[in-house]
Amino acid sequence: MTKKPLIGLTPLVDIERESYWMLPGYMELLEEAGAVPVMLPLTDEPAAIRCLVEKMDGFLITGGHDVALWVYGALPEADNVKPCPERDRMELVLLREALKADKPVFGICRGLQIINTALGGTLWQDLPTQHPSGIAHVQEEAYDVLSHAVTLPDGSFLKALLGQDEIRVNSFHHQAIKDLAPGLTAAAISPDGLIEAIEMPGKRFVKAVQWHPEFAYKKDETSRKIAGCFVKACAEE
Repeated sequence: MTKKPLIGLTPLVDIERESYWMLPGYMELLEEAGAVPVMLPLTDEPAAIRCLVEKMDGFLITGGHDVALWVYGALPEADNVKPCPERDRMELVLLREALKADKPVFGICRGLQIINTALGGTLWQDLPTQHPSGIAHVQEEAYDVLSHAVTLPDGSFLKALLGQDEIRVNSFHHQAIKDLAPGLTAAAISPDGLIEAIEMPGKRFVKAVQWHPEFAYKKDETSRKIAGCFVKACAEE
């Protein structure tokens, strides 16, 4: 790969401090894979988003706040849902324009959830109360510890990329896919039945994982391979 693709990252938002920011792991993960990462402005202005889609070679939708209930037409079923309306609005517009332009999109944690809900899927609003299991989806270990396994279905991009039936991942989420959106397929499934990775067949690269490769990549070759696959797609003309 000779070209260093320019990849836009959706910003993390601190509502109380009226700021937006970025964890270095997201950028370092992409830099190590050969990309030039750029944090995007927090905007849902259509013309601005179209400009970004034209200029960038791909997009990483980062983790962060819960997806707002209105995005997937749900009624409140938990009292600990903490959305960020600014991010919801921005990422819905960004995803629509990126899909229209067939630009590569990779989602991490919230990124998986916003892709699923934007395309018509739903979420468990709080796993411990709505989908209890023996899997600790908010692990107590350090962020780079791989705490549970996921199975990779036949035909999934992860099985093709990694050549394995199962991998281990880290886990820091209290929400997850409930109903998978039409047009998406599952690329990884946890032992308690949750879909933990998705892909959109027919698109150049629209994929997402529920876990956090930006925390694990220094120790985990799988995280590096997934990032490399995304960056390679962004570099292709």
